[in-house]
Order: sequence, then structure tokens, then C-alpha cells
Amino acid sequence: MNNQPKVTIVILSWNGQKYLEKFLPSVVATAYQNCEIVVIDNGSSDTTCLFLAENYPKIRQIVHSKNWGFAKGYNVGLKQIESDYFVLLNSDVEVTPDWIQPMVDLLESNNHIAVCQPKLLSFNNKEYFEYAGAAGGWLDSFGYPFAKGRIFDVCEKELGQYNQSEEIFWASGAAMFVRSSVFFEMQGFDEFFFAHQEEIDLCWRMQLTGNKIYSCPAAVVYHVGGGTLPRGNSLKTFLNFRNNQIMLYKNLGGVDKCWKIPLRICLDLLSALKGVMMGDMGYSFAIIRAHLAFVGWILLFQNRSIFPKKRVEKPACFYNGNLVWQHFVKGKKYFHQLF
Repeated sequence: MNNQPKVTIVILSWNGQKYLEKFLPSVVATAYQNCEIVVIDNGSSDTTCLFLAENYPKIRQIVHSKNWGFAKGYNVGLKQIESDYFVLLNSDVEVTPDWIQPMVDLLESNNHIAVCQPKLLSFNNKEYFEYAGAAGGWLDSFGYPFAKGRIFDVCEKELGQYNQSEEIFWASGAAMFVRSSVFFEMQGFDEFFFAHQEEIDLCWRMQLTGNKIYSCPAAVVYHVGGGTLPRGNSLKTFLNFRNNQIMLYKNLGGVDKCWKIPLRICLDLLSALKGVMMGDMGYSFAIIRAHLAFVGWILLFQNRSIFPKKRVEKPACFYNGNLVWQHFVKGKKYFHQLF
């Protein structure tokens, strides 16, 4: 009888056959024994399902009728899976054989840890951290996400500087190891987000109920990044700016909400103005649309979102400074320079 906790690696794929062909062999080679692999097809128009049936018949498929985005795509799929832990894994990630065991050991050692993430390195340049999560996510006081090893577009070289497992604010949705019971207790991802920053919102809500989020650098994966929506895409810009505002509105306390959100809107409008000056009108219009959509959400759609159930403690790894000022004005490029 296997006494190991059951781990299910769940890959949400949308027209991602080329990535599954390239990276699924590394996932199948995972050394952890009590492990299942499930691919959730998010309404793909390519031949992903046929490819899996022919080449990986033992891999379970859950097929959605349409693209429900990252949030609902996972929410609906995970309800059909029974497991102690889920690993939410992007299709464009290469894993190492022993990547699961350190994360199991970490969460088994402390019941208050709900989520952890492995060290994310760039697949195309494996000496550097990868944009989507690096060595674990932080958040500044105005809602700007960054990570140990990545501030805005600057990714650090990996030199072992973040090899200590410790608390973080958020874990990357590209490779998120999550305790299934807590995921369902939180009602999963906020489906209104569709995609982008829903994992930060989930980690924030988890911490407000007393759970902890950790990095697990002993586990290592390599992420391509931008497989579904590349950086610079107008839809991606829209979703990031809209969802960030919604996340702040939902999770900040009343006093902070009253002054931080208006200031953040001003900073975003400056970013839109910079886009105009650089001739990137698509970027600027996406930001304006995002803020209009945020107002629309406040007036019409709040009831579609998941709000925190309670606020028992302040989240860890919440940077009290302004990342925009530190990076663009004071020229701080690396995580350690912020402290």
C-alpha cells in the first residue's frame, strides 16, 4: 500500500499541442510514485485530444466545450479530480525528475502552508530566473507584483541567492503546488478574472484566512513563458491592469483601499501616457479599457467575484515601498536592492 500523499499534476491546455509534444515527456518522467497526470483541454481547436489519446493513453483528459480561461478552466476541471495535492502546471514547462518530493515534504511538514512554488528558471536561458514567478512572488503596497529574481522586466541571473525556502506573497500559476482542501475551501480562483493575476488573488485570500505561501527552491522547473498570450499583447495588458485593480478592491482593508486605489489609477494613467509617447497606442488603450472595465465591475459585477471570508492577519512579503519609484526613479533592478 502506498502511504505517500496523492499528487495530481494538472495541465490546462488551450491549443497547446506543440508544447505538450515538447514538454510532456519530462512530466511523465517524474519520479514521485503516487502521482497522476491530468490534461484539461480548454476548448482547443487543434488536435491536442487526439495526440494525447494516441501517444499518452494513460493520461486522463478532461475536455471543456469552450475556452473558459485559466480561472474557470481550472476550477471546473479540478472539481472532477480527487487528490491530496494539485500541481497546476503550464503546458510550456519542463520539469526535473525529482521536482515533486521537496514540495510534498514542505507542505507535509506544516499544515498552515497551503501553496508553494518551485524555482522557475527560463527554459531559453537556464542561467536566469523566469519572469512568471522566479523564486517566489511579492507584492508592493500599490499592488505591483514582483518576485525574488525579477523586478518588472529585469530577470536576475540564478546564482543560488534564493535557495532558502521561505514565505512569499504569491506563487506562480505556471507551476503552483496547492493543498486541494484549501483550494476548495477558498472556492478556487475568481472566475471573473478569466486569466492573469488570479493566482495572486487566491494567495492573498488564503493568507487572510491564516494560511501561508512558501517558495520551494529545492524543486526546479524551466518555463518558456508567453505560450498562450505573449507579453505585449493588448488583451494581456487589459487583463493584468483590470484584474489588478479588482484584486486591490477585494483584498485591501477599507482605509488602504480609499487612498491606494486612486493613487494606483494615477500611476497606471502615467503608464498609458508613456505608451502614447512611445507610439504604442494599443498598450495605452488597453489600460484605459481596463480602468473602465474596473468601474463597470464595481457597479455591476461584484457579485460574480469571490471576496475574502475573513481577515485574521496581514500577509507576509508585502513590500511597503513603491516599486515604480524604486525601479524607474532610483534605478534599483534587483530584489536585494529593495531592502
